[in-house]
Amino acid sequence: MAIAPNAGDMQAAAAKGGAGSSDQPWPSEKAGFYALFCVIFATFLTFFDQTVFAMLAQRIKVHYEISDAMLGFLLGPANILAFLFFGVPLARLVDTYARKWVLGISIAVLGTVTALGGLAQNFTQLIISRTFVGAGTAANGPGSYSMLTDAFRPLRIPLVFALLQLGFIGGTSLGVWGGGRLIAWTATWPEKSDFMGLTVYNWQWVLVMVGLPGLLAFVFYMFVKEPPRRNPPDAKKLVPDDAPLWRKAVAFTGFDALRAINLRGAVYYPLFAALAMSAIESQGLPQWRVPFISRTYGWDEMGIGDLLSPMLLVANLTGLAIGGYFVSWLAKRHKDANIRATAYIFACATACAILTPLMPTAELALTFMALASMFGLAGAPAQNAAIQRVAPNEMRGQVTAFYLFMFTVFGALGSYVIGAVSTYIVGDPEKVWQALLIVAAVFMPIATFFMFRAIKPYREEVERLEALGR
Repeated sequence: MAIAPNAGDMQAAAAKGGAGSSDQPWPSEKAGFYALFCVIFATFLTFFDQTVFAMLAQRIKVHYEISDAMLGFLLGPANILAFLFFGVPLARLVDTYARKWVLGISIAVLGTVTALGGLAQNFTQLIISRTFVGAGTAANGPGSYSMLTDAFRPLRIPLVFALLQLGFIGGTSLGVWGGGRLIAWTATWPEKSDFMGLTVYNWQWVLVMVGLPGLLAFVFYMFVKEPPRRNPPDAKKLVPDDAPLWRKAVAFTGFDALRAINLRGAVYYPLFAALAMSAIESQGLPQWRVPFISRTYGWDEMGIGDLLSPMLLVANLTGLAIGGYFVSWLAKRHKDANIRATAYIFACATACAILTPLMPTAELALTFMALASMFGLAGAPAQNAAIQRVAPNEMRGQVTAFYLFMFTVFGALGSYVIGAVSTYIVGDPEKVWQALLIVAAVFMPIATFFMFRAIKPYREEVERLEALGR
């Protein structure tokens, strides 16, 4: 996901010299693009890890002899247990300390814990490792968006955040291909081996291999030149330097950001609800691709990856181009272009999500998966741009964290919801397609409704901010 004001917002900000820029010089673009490279690389590794882990889902189920509900818990909620406790405090660190350190340490933790998960000796240890993977990703979104917004002039931001999508596109598309190939390769190894007194099965080495590059990303971040924060000239510190200890502690809970969100609840709440409902399906389905295709059509991981990977690559690049053009076109006609565009795109994504499990062949099912991903990516920049447009600068990291919290938490719950529906409602793991259909038909229409509901209050908030000169 990317966060960026739309083209119209950027032009208005540039005409005033950029929000809060005053006489403060902008960092060099060379330094900014190096920071962008680091963020893209770290984002790539994050989504590559998630995608490859999902490719292992069917093997994990068979190896540990677990139900679909337990598999769904591992694929989703296990990743967010630590995020629930550390997500907002880490976002507060983004608003307080050098962002390159927060981001560098986060990706190093993610890579290390992913690799250690490959050495898990039982299912409980594997769950614990995925829990700490979630903690490692908590600061990535807020830190990346905050740093890049301060590293580039406003007119560059749409391009920068469009390029940022390359990390997601590469991680998800190459993760499907690379995961399938790594699984097929390690399947030719001995079933298990001894490593430092531990018994490691061949599929577990895949996690070790995809985790170690996180340490390289940490090294890259250390060479980033931290951009100065560009707060408005009249901005007050969220917490004064002489504030008592209890007040500083409260700031780390995100209370201030929650208060700011509640003051504009008519704007934020429909957006949060739409994101949460859509995330259940859009983030749950990718975790169940391999179990769904392998059980329904009999394909293996390499076959799925070889076909789906190029489909996702083309679909996501197309979605990025279409989404940017569509929002720019609407921005010339509507102040609420960000939300209006997202609502239309949600309607298209809903149709694809419902049709996917109904397809008679694996090829068609994978095609509709790719189309759903295309529409999801087409709507993401505009959807997140809306939050960036109305979030107070001094609390941008935390407000963004709460927004991404909805995406992360409900997205992670999606895999469990699908697994629980498969186990407790459908009752037959071989008919997991029915669980996918039920989840898509319930949650996606609700998400689309809330997104359309958000158009009017968002437009009114943009008009209010413009009247204040923002």
